[in-house]
Amino acid sequence: MAAHLLEGPRVALRHIALADADEFTARARESQELHRPWLFPPLTGEAFAAYAGQLVEDPTRHGLLVCERDGGAIAGYININNIVLGGFRSGTLGYGAFAHAARRGLMTEGLGLVVRYAFGTLGLHRLEINVQPGNAASLALARRAGFRLEGYSPDFLFVDGAWRDHERWALTTEMTGAAFAQS
Repeated sequence: MAAHLLEGPRVALRHIALADADEFTARARESQELHRPWLFPPLTGEAFAAYAGQLVEDPTRHGLLVCERDGGAIAGYININNIVLGGFRSGTLGYGAFAHAARRGLMTEGLGLVVRYAFGTLGLHRLEINVQPGNAASLALARRAGFRLEGYSPDFLFVDGAWRDHERWALTTEMTGAAFAQS
């Protein structure tokens, strides 16, 4: 098992690995009713290899797993995408919980760890989340994590065969306090 990047009381954060294929895809298949029509994580080993390969090889992306500390089961995933450094120092988050872990607060704790990792270890200043307006669970997670609603983008992302509207949520280091301030 890969080393944990950060640990909370109930979950730990680690990088995704190709060796996670069997558990990840089994959890994704079990969670299709929860995910549809919002998310389409890989359901097969081949699809997972392509997905994880991009996350592992692309320096502008970090694929992270939220794992239960008790037993190590994968509770969900949070990816930091589109990382831009320089004067922007920003990334965009995408996430999904697996059905066995939904509504247990594990992703809230995991997202808090990802914020710490992004603002601390990666030195980012801003994180964004784009959520379809009807995805109540994802919107609630963004709110619980302290993200603020910044706008609405019609036809923003291509999801499930169509361009979908999204709300834009963001969090900056200033919003989290001095703990993440960069010198």
